[in-house]
Amino acid sequence: MDWTWYLFCFDGRINRALLWQALLIVALLATLLGMIDQAIHVANGQTSFRYSLEFDFDFGLDDLFRAVDPRAYPLLPSADRPTLMLKVLGTSLFFWIYLATAIKRLHDRDRSGWWIVPFFFAPRLLFHFRDLLPDSSWFAPFDWAVHALWLWGLVEMFIVPGTSGHNRFGADPLADVADGSASASSSAKSWDQQSELEFVPPSASPPGGMHVKRGA
Repeated sequence: MDWTWYLFCFDGRINRALLWQALLIVALLATLLGMIDQAIHVANGQTSFRYSLEFDFDFGLDDLFRAVDPRAYPLLPSADRPTLMLKVLGTSLFFWIYLATAIKRLHDRDRSGWWIVPFFFAPRLLFHFRDLLPDSSWFAPFDWAVHALWLWGLVEMFIVPGTSGHNRFGADPLADVADGSASASSSAKSWDQQSELEFVPPSASPPGGMHVKRGA
């Protein structure tokens, strides 16, 4: 597999399994960065060491929406530099991996990558700023609609299979795997023993001057 294309490029298609795999990769990377951050704090005597592995269908991008929240800015000067640098590095990396893999998965569903806006950005903005939104009955239908979009996006990208065969974004990734397996199987079955092995028949007659004695 071309890992650079898989994790960082936006063209082509990937199937459900590769999107789940990207989710696992991001979870492991997030755990690793968290362990590095805690190790720095332990070295400074600030906290005890602990770690956890968490799965987030939005690839742990809560810090991305905190960046557009004015309420988060007064907290930035109090944050220590290693933690802030790790958060910026991790959020940028996870966001790029999420966009690259999610857009390719949308292509597998024969959808434009712009569907990432109603499936991801709109719901996550609502969830982040929920405490600032009006708590009234007239807003409830809008709230349900945004939750429905988020749930629809999860089903589209993580559960529903891609379109069969070639579509406007490229070849079917499952068909490529099936074709590779079929070609390997057919090549194994088509091995011609006669073309690979050469049998040299022995001479049936004895060398000249040799005779067989009867009755000996």
